[in-house]
Amino acid sequence: MDDVEEMVGTSSAMGAVFDLIRRVATTDMPVLLTGETGTGKELTAQAIHVRSLRKEGPFVPINCGAIPETLLESELFGHERGAFTGAVTKKKGKLETAAGGTVFLDEVGDLLPGLQVKLLRFLQDGTFERVGGRETIRVDARVIAATNVDLKAAISANKFREDLYYRLGVLHILLPPLRARGEDTLLMAMVFLRRAATASGKLVFSYTLEAVDAMRAYSWPGNVRELSNRVRRAVVMAEGDEITARDLDLVTEDHHTADSLHSLKAAQRRIEVELLVRAISLHHGNLTRVARDLEVSRSTLYRKLHAYGLEKLIPSNISSSSSSSSSSVIRKSKRMSAARPVVL
Repeated sequence: MDDVEEMVGTSSAMGAVFDLIRRVATTDMPVLLTGETGTGKELTAQAIHVRSLRKEGPFVPINCGAIPETLLESELFGHERGAFTGAVTKKKGKLETAAGGTVFLDEVGDLLPGLQVKLLRFLQDGTFERVGGRETIRVDARVIAATNVDLKAAISANKFREDLYYRLGVLHILLPPLRARGEDTLLMAMVFLRRAATASGKLVFSYTLEAVDAMRAYSWPGNVRELSNRVRRAVVMAEGDEITARDLDLVTEDHHTADSLHSLKAAQRRIEVELLVRAISLHHGNLTRVARDLEVSRSTLYRKLHAYGLEKLIPSNISSSSSSSSSSVIRKSKRMSAARPVVL
C-alpha cells in the first residue's frame, strides 16, 4: 500500500485506539483486532502496517470468511502443481506474497480446525508447506488478524483453538462501534461527503440541519461502513448542494439518543465539536459566517478548529487572507501547547 485513508476522530474512545495503534506498530508481534462489523478493522491493520518497520513491504489482505473452504488453504499457503484438480501450475499463497510485510487475516474466526493448526505453526516458527508439497517454507511476515466473532465463546464451543487465540491476541485492539464515538459521527460524515462529492464531480457541500439531527440520533448498526455508504448514496441522490435526511434514507427512523457524559469537560468538547461541524456545514465552510453565528472571534475559531482536528473541514478555496491568518494562529497555538492528536 502506498497510502492509507485517514482515520479520523476526536472522541476519547478513538483517542485510545490511536494510542494503541502507535504502540503496537513498533513491534513485530501478532495483533488481534476485534469489534463489530464495519468498525474499520482493515483500515486499522493498514494504519499499523504503514507505521511499522515493515512499511516498505507488502500489505496483503485476505478475507477468510469469503473464500470457499476447499480453496482457502491454497489461498493462504499456496499449492504445488498437481496438488488437486485444476492445479496446473505452482502457486504462492498469501503468506509468501506477504514476505517482508504484513498479512491481514480478516474473519479469522471462520478458519477450519485444520487451517488453525497450520496457522498456529506459522506463528510459532514461521514455517509451513504448500498444499501437495513436502518442502518446508520459511517466511518472514507479520500477522494481523481480525474478527467480529466472540473467540472466547468459540473456544468454549470447541470451534476455535485456545492456543491459537493466545498466539494471535498477544496484542489486542478493540474497535468501538460508531454509536460510542460521540461527535466523531458528524466529523466523519463531513470527510466522507467531501470525498464522495469530489469523486462524483457533484457540487454538494453540506448537510441540512435535519440531516445532521438525523445522523446524531441514528444508532448506526453498520458502523463506519454504513455511514460511508449512506453518504455516498446521498451524494448521488441529492438534488441541490445540501444533503437531506431523505437523501440519507434516515427520515423514517425512530430516533433515540442515549448520551452518556462523563465530565463537564467531555460535554463541552462534544457540544463544541457538534456546533462547529454544523456551522461549517451550514455555511459551506465560510469561516467569517461561522465565527459570526457562533459569536466568537476568528482567532478563537481557528484555535478551536486546530484543537479538535477540524482544519480538514475548511474548504481549500477559502480566501488567501483567511488561510494565512488561520495558519498563523494555528502555528502559534502549536507553539503554546501540543494538542492531542485526533487524526491518525
